[in-house]
Amino acid sequence: MKQTIVEELKRIERQEQVQIVYACESGSRAWGFPSQDSDYDVRFIYVRPAEWYLSVFDKRDVIERPISDRLDINGWDLKKALRLFRKSNPPLLEWLQSPICYMEHTPVTEKIRELTAKAFSPKACMYHYLHMAKGNYREYLQGEQVKIKKYFYVLRPILACAWIERYHSMPPIAFEELVDSIVPQSSELKAVIIDLLARKRAGEELDVAPRINVINTYLDKQIDYYEQLASSMESSEGVVDKQLDELFQYALYDKRELGS
Repeated sequence: MKQTIVEELKRIERQEQVQIVYACESGSRAWGFPSQDSDYDVRFIYVRPAEWYLSVFDKRDVIERPISDRLDINGWDLKKALRLFRKSNPPLLEWLQSPICYMEHTPVTEKIRELTAKAFSPKACMYHYLHMAKGNYREYLQGEQVKIKKYFYVLRPILACAWIERYHSMPPIAFEELVDSIVPQSSELKAVIIDLLARKRAGEELDVAPRINVINTYLDKQIDYYEQLASSMESSEGVVDKQLDELFQYALYDKRELGS
């Protein structure tokens, strides 16, 4: 599948006349809890020729392809990506630490990663993860019968909030690393989560089933807690403006680094 993905990315480069700076897997495969039939969620960052940006008109700054054969692929223009990076955009920060990389022009992505600590906003990221957790919790995990696999999509963002509170840094992308770092080792909660993770990785169909009370109790408490905490957290938006301009110009004009 990796070869298919790389070939599709190269096809996009030819069709769109762009250079892909970075491409990775996002979603459940990167988080470490894919189902056997999970889509491949490929995300990429690309740059166009310098003259494309010299226009008085706004232009489309995303490239999307219809989902086909379990391949969900889309990307952001580098300028858009850096603007979102400035705002500590969590999906983008997750892409940059994905364990599954399909394409990478190292000098550009290394320069972005070097700025991550300065751009990281605990407040923005906590609000993002809290919003994700609350939405999935309300929609899928209420009542006596719930969609069991959705526990992962609430636990992961809530554990990410806990990581931000404890370490004041971007949470790791791997779900299991969050569990190991945040959930008490000998607790019933951890035992239940690890069992659920093993069942999902084994391909067990985790559909509608009775709610797991120990997880729901934990989530109820943590969602309330982080709603109160998020509003008091610090923000660091805009601290790397000059460096982002320099990085963008570097990517546009140093064609040797981009293989042009």
